[in-house]
Amino acid sequence: MKRSIGCRRCQACRSRDAICLLTVSASKLSDLLESCRMPSSWLPAVGFTLLPHVGGILGGLITRREVPTWYTSLVKPSWRPPNWMFAPVWTTLYTSMGYGSYLIYKELGGFTEDAVVPLGLYAGQLALNWAWTPIFFGAHKIGWSLAVLIVLTETATATAISWYPINKTAAYLMVPYLGWLMLASTLNYCIWRDNKDKSE
Repeated sequence: MKRSIGCRRCQACRSRDAICLLTVSASKLSDLLESCRMPSSWLPAVGFTLLPHVGGILGGLITRREVPTWYTSLVKPSWRPPNWMFAPVWTTLYTSMGYGSYLIYKELGGFTEDAVVPLGLYAGQLALNWAWTPIFFGAHKIGWSLAVLIVLTETATATAISWYPINKTAAYLMVPYLGWLMLASTLNYCIWRDNKDKSE
């Protein structure tokens, strides 16, 4: 009789241990899956960072077609950057400005009333940025593209200034972009000056 009672107790202990083991295993599995899951806070960061590249990719389709043909025929200054440099430079600049816009979005708590001006200016300069390639390379409007670049540089500068009181890091991320826009504007002007007969 005592042996029977002891066996039942042993079976109960084993059952209890098995249940505990399953519970712990399930808990560890849940923790593992949670750690592998991308936090929702990352989604806006990824989205804002990648957004500028959308226009860059679409513009690249036009550029690749025109660089070996029309662009090669243009008179260009000797100090111009080599063609291979533009893709990595723009990839870096798009990434930095995109992440900067996320910092502003995060700092202001999303698309709030306070975000209208800093993110509105950013959206405006991004639209002008995307428009430049179809105007210059697509339509061959060298003069118009220069005008767009001038307005773009001014809008991007206003964007950086509006970001500075909100998040200094975001504003600093715009500095290389502004420097490149000034170089691009000078290059665009020289090409317009020396190729007025090739502007449609």
